[in-house]
Amino acid sequence: MRVPIYVLNMRGQPLMPTTQPKGKKLLHEGKAKVVQRCPFTIQLNYATGETKQPITLGLDIGYTNIGFSAKTEKLEVISGTLILRQDVSNKLDEKRRYRKTRRGRLGYRPPRFNNRTRPEGWLTPSTQHRLDSHIRLVEKLETLLPISYKKGEVANFDAHKMQQPEITGVAYQQGTLQGYEVKEYLLDKWGRACAYCGKTNIPLEVEHIVPKSRGGTDRVSNLTLSCRKCNLKKGDQTAEEFGYPTIQKQAKQPLKAPACLNTIRWRIVEQLGAEYTYGYVTKYHRNKLGLEKSHVNDAFVIAGGKNQERCLPYEVMQVRRNNRSIQTNRKGFKPSIRRQRYQLQPHDVVSCNGKPYKVKGVFNYGRWVRLCDSQGAIVNATIKHVVLLKYGKGLVFTFENNN
Repeated sequence: MRVPIYVLNMRGQPLMPTTQPKGKKLLHEGKAKVVQRCPFTIQLNYATGETKQPITLGLDIGYTNIGFSAKTEKLEVISGTLILRQDVSNKLDEKRRYRKTRRGRLGYRPPRFNNRTRPEGWLTPSTQHRLDSHIRLVEKLETLLPISYKKGEVANFDAHKMQQPEITGVAYQQGTLQGYEVKEYLLDKWGRACAYCGKTNIPLEVEHIVPKSRGGTDRVSNLTLSCRKCNLKKGDQTAEEFGYPTIQKQAKQPLKAPACLNTIRWRIVEQLGAEYTYGYVTKYHRNKLGLEKSHVNDAFVIAGGKNQERCLPYEVMQVRRNNRSIQTNRKGFKPSIRRQRYQLQPHDVVSCNGKPYKVKGVFNYGRWVRLCDSQGAIVNATIKHVVLLKYGKGLVFTFENNN
């Protein structure tokens, strides 16, 4: 597949991409310089015409992955999949624990829980992160290509129908717990017995089939009853790992993804000023073209792709800046924020002996660095023999199946 080279004018504004031979010729003649290596982008050193073709960007809006594809009338000029972070909620929980511990050292502290307000349109941090990631991705692509049109796929997820497709009438308006309290509902559902050992006439505890630490929710479909002994023995295992796969099957799929996408889908379209389409339309045209189901192919179809020549897709990963850290507490010193880190961090792109590598990590107090080449081979080198080419922060582009 083709790998286009992206071109910027003297003012840093995007022009139409070029081919590898033409880009190599411009660099060899000194008419351009390298701006970044992945996606490979050059900037011209001379004034040139700025004729541009219409470029349409297709965006497959998603919860864990975002597909993107931009095409002209004849060629696909960029495509790939952005992998969204799934650790935002856990990081916030960790932050909350640290804050609670820190406040506990202050002695008496006036209550402030009523001082916080939420502005109109407030979103939870994890949902806001996903909304911002869609916007940030498009802004990044607009620095590489003169995008003329944007189009995204929106979908309306009916959570009730997803769980019970056959539900109709009044039952649609009534939830699972209609006429019940949670504990009473579970007692009737599980026959007032421990779901694991089957004992009755003993104290029973409400227990998660999939623990919350493993991604489980508080939905009633993920709750069961167990005796104290089984609950402690199960610990942090799922019901299937504990030896009860039939109970595991009763834990329905969480509805975090549909709820999140229902919240942000129109905001994405509105903030990007994009047109929109629906999933069934994308599926029809994808099947008509004979393409397999994937985020990249969906984005290509959303952009209006038909018989254009495809390009090699990218895999985009989000990397935390992570430039602040709590200094380890030392005797006689107060805890402080350490802002000075090692010179090289994971995912940075460096040059060693004239070859490009990606940093895996550093060791020996930052004096040695562990590198990875394009084939996945590991190389160790001293920090003196390494030249930094690009920081691996924010959106990191690599080719699919090539880490």
